[in-house]
Amino acid sequence: MQKLGVNEIMELIPHRYPFLFVDEVTIVEEGKKGIGIKNVTINENYFTGHFPGNPVMPGVIIIETMAQVGAVILLKREDFKGKTAYFAGINKFRFKKKVTPGDRLEIHVEITKLRGPIGIGEGHALVDGEIVAEGEFMFAIDK
Repeated sequence: MQKLGVNEIMELIPHRYPFLFVDEVTIVEEGKKGIGIKNVTINENYFTGHFPGNPVMPGVIIIETMAQVGAVILLKREDFKGKTAYFAGINKFRFKKKVTPGDRLEIHVEITKLRGPIGIGEGHALVDGEIVAEGEFMFAIDK
């Protein structure tokens, strides 16, 4: 297993504030599985409008966080080093509980299919051991 901090994540994916949503990633199986962490704080810029007085992390941000974890896992592969992973689609996504400031979002992603530069990842996000969201996403690796 290999643990990557935010600086190592930024070496792999082009995202920067305010669109970098991953704080750390632990590679469980190189190029295949990993666990990402997002510490959710009230300082996130999306909380000013979603929803004032009752802040809830937007589902699209949870999906994007999951995709970023998947991209980090993929781009640690030797054959994808220096490339960019693009989010290409989502499927079968479900939100089960809301995520609020103070939560620690733990994202588990497994790359389930990879044919050339196109693939599918499955993931689920947990807070305090309970699944808050799950689904699958597609990606494309830039040549």
